This record gives sequence, structure tokens and C-alpha cells, in this order.
Amino acid sequence: MRLLAIDIGNTHTEIGLYRQRELCTSWRVTTALSRTEDELMAYLHYFLLSSQLTPQQIDDLAISSVVPSLTSHFVRLTEKYFRNHPFIVDHTVELGLEVVYEPPSAVGADRLCNAVAAFEKYGGPAVVVDLGTATTLDVIDAKGRYLGGAIAPGLETSAWGLHERASKLPSISLEYPRHTIGRTTEESMQSGIVLGTVKMIDGLIEEIEKELKQPPRVVATGGLAGVVAKRSRYIQMVEPNLVLEGLMRIYFKNRGS
Repeated sequence: MRLLAIDIGNTHTEIGLYRQRELCTSWRVTTALSRTEDELMAYLHYFLLSSQLTPQQIDDLAISSVVPSLTSHFVRLTEKYFRNHPFIVDHTVELGLEVVYEPPSAVGADRLCNAVAAFEKYGGPAVVVDLGTATTLDVIDAKGRYLGGAIAPGLETSAWGLHERASKLPSISLEYPRHTIGRTTEESMQSGIVLGTVKMIDGLIEEIEKELKQPPRVVATGGLAGVVAKRSRYIQMVEPNLVLEGLMRIYFKNRGS
């Protein structure tokens, strides 16, 4: 059984090819609202060819998305080229978690996927730190309840915002600074953005632990997770494909065998 798992984020779209429950390969492209269904299919066709596959050899597709306009594009291209209606994650499908967030419909599909994967792999309580367009912390308690979490600007979002809105501040590489007291403008920005994000995450997890009344397992994901995890006092694991794994797991709970 071959499954294409597609996570449509605000900045990037991740595509994973699964054979049964095993991730064989994955691809990452920039999310662009202007792309047509045919352009999106051209990407998928190219990726499938690189794995010596055709659309007819894909048994099903699963989608998590925080970009509604692109969700509809992917639904139409799936029906057109794959002759199938994709499985779409939202709060109404079987998750294996109880969502106590208010309202449940406001929880992003990517956050639900991360929560499911983390809880099933590591148990609870758990915190998922996702370093994407936003930096999000998602909390699952020991009973398997998705409680909510925290949302802050992402590393790239913060760096871009400063560069765009402050004319003398440069575009920087998002690396851990050599000094907390920056010796240059670039290092000062790295200290404020990268080190500041690490300290924010650790501070939030410290407060989360107090509310949970027990230490959670903490897993990080997202493109810059490795940069932050090396310096965090709390992050224990880095899982680059956590959202795809959660998407796959939710799919099999609902539609798979």
C-alpha cells in the first residue's frame, strides 16, 4: 500500500511517500499560493518519477493543511489525476487524542499531527516544539488529552520582520551566536532571535511543567529544530518528520488497515 502524505504549511509543503507505515522518502517545496493545480501536479509527478512511480501506483493521499486555498487545489488535483478523494485531517477525525482546546476547530492540522505522533511514540505528558513559520508548543497530558500550548513568531519570521521593518538591520543566518553580548549587528540579532527563542522555549516548558505537575517528554521538529535543540535544557529528541508521521498515523486510524 503506497500513501502520499502531504503537509501544507505557510512557508513550506512537505510530501512523504509511505509504503505501509514506513517512510521511504520525502520532499520539501516552497508553499506558493499562486500555483495552479496543474503546476502542483507537475511537482508531484516529478517527485514520483524520481521514485520510479506513477500516480496510478499511489493508493491514497492524506493531507494536513493550514492554507485553505491550497487544500482545495490539492483536493481537485487528487480527484483529477489520482482518481481519488484525499483524506484530510481536522479535529473531527479519529485522532486517538481528546482535544480540549477551545474551539477544537481552531487547532491547526499540523499541530494535531505532531501531537498524535509524539504521544504515540513517547507517551504523555509530552510537549512538541515546532520551529516553523511560528514557533509552537503543543502539550499532551498523561491521559492523552491535547491541552493546547503556546504560539510565538518563528525564527525566520522574526528575522525577516526586523530586516524588513528596520532599514539598518541586515538579513542574517539563523545560527547560535558566539557571544550573548553580540559584537556585531548580525551577532546581536542572532543573540536576540536564536538565543532568545531558546530561552523563551525553556522558560515556557518550565512553566508548563509546573501546570502539569510532572516533567514532560519534549520533542522538537521543524527545519531549525537542530539549532535550538542543542542549546535547550529541556528538548530531548529531534524528529524532523514528526508531522508526516502523525499524518500517516491518523490516516491509518481512519481509512487504512
